[in-house]
Amino acid sequence: MITKQITIKIPTGLEARPIALLVQVASQYESSIYVESEDKKVNAKSIMGMMSLAIAAGESVTVSANGTDEEAAIENIEKYLSSKE
Repeated sequence: MITKQITIKIPTGLEARPIALLVQVASQYESSIYVESEDKKVNAKSIMGMMSLAIAAGESVTVSANGTDEEAAIENIEKYLSSKE
């Protein structure tokens, strides 16, 4: 299992469109992937779960992945969340 603290750099924060793209990135991997913010931990492959976090730009989240492709999953999720698109 890999766990990493990531700061959201997407200017709009995690609203509908960025969340849909994040779920697409996470869904490419076999590993279980979770995003934690404050006291909530949700499946990164669940659009509704991710929407419930309401994460703003500049906030930090903890992303954890567990499975055969966990390193690639964390790397690409970090790349996406750190982008300024």
